[in-house]
Amino acid sequence: MRYRVDHVTRIDYRPAVRMARFNLRLDPVPWPGQTIEDFALSIEPRPSMSEKRRGAYPFNLTRVEIGQPTATLEIRASFHATAQDAMLDLASPDPTIATIAAAAMARNDLGSWAPAHYLYPSPLLPGERAIADWARPLLPPDAPVFESGLALTKAIQRDFTYDPGATEADTPVSEAFAIRRGVCQDFAHILIEAFRSVGLPAAYVSGYLRTVPPPGKPRLVGVDAMHAWAALWCGVQRGWVGLDPTNGCVAGSGHLVTAVGRDYADVSPIDGIFVGGGSQRIETSVDVVPLDD
Repeated sequence: MRYRVDHVTRIDYRPAVRMARFNLRLDPVPWPGQTIEDFALSIEPRPSMSEKRRGAYPFNLTRVEIGQPTATLEIRASFHATAQDAMLDLASPDPTIATIAAAAMARNDLGSWAPAHYLYPSPLLPGERAIADWARPLLPPDAPVFESGLALTKAIQRDFTYDPGATEADTPVSEAFAIRRGVCQDFAHILIEAFRSVGLPAAYVSGYLRTVPPPGKPRLVGVDAMHAWAALWCGVQRGWVGLDPTNGCVAGSGHLVTAVGRDYADVSPIDGIFVGGGSQRIETSVDVVPLDD
């Protein structure tokens, strides 16, 4: 499936800020089955400094400085993508959870994709006992890792309620778990906490999801949004597998990966600081257009 993605963020400052510095993570990283072309990033007003480099984890980082008084900042990212369903080797035996946990601990690797980075507590995922207690009977050591991981993914989709009004971007994972409500970020965090609690490497994936309008309704422009899911390391042979707890499925051709980290704090699309100003209003428009329909 081929797509065109347009992501526009507009920030209005009242009064104007004197200076702003931002970290942008909008340039998609490589992912199996995904090809990115024609990535373009435009910023108004034009930055006084812009620097691009690889992140500590699998994300591309662009550091930007606006050195002039600014009342309105517009950041526009666009690209074309081709994505296909995950090519999983389901014919081979599914290793047990205990086997994968031991293999992750034994690997001598510190690259950005190394399982070791995704085994331990991270800034937004401190290791919640309640989630560990809930996950333990669902992830026994002798259970097959992929089959059990997908079953847990489906359990979150079944037993938790998608409710955009229930949480905020900074709501702790413990609160979202307690009320069994939230959005994709919350559900991805809960799933990752569950996997790590039994020794499985699990990463946070930020990206885009193709949305399909109801039958007979036109596709609306600009109303898509960024999406989040988890990636589970299933051993050397299968590698990383995307699991989407919001939709209870394996991430496939409708999922476009942008950035991967330990949790949302590593891969937020935009963060930074500014000097001056009193308040800010942020508006985001995302359009994921299928080109093969």
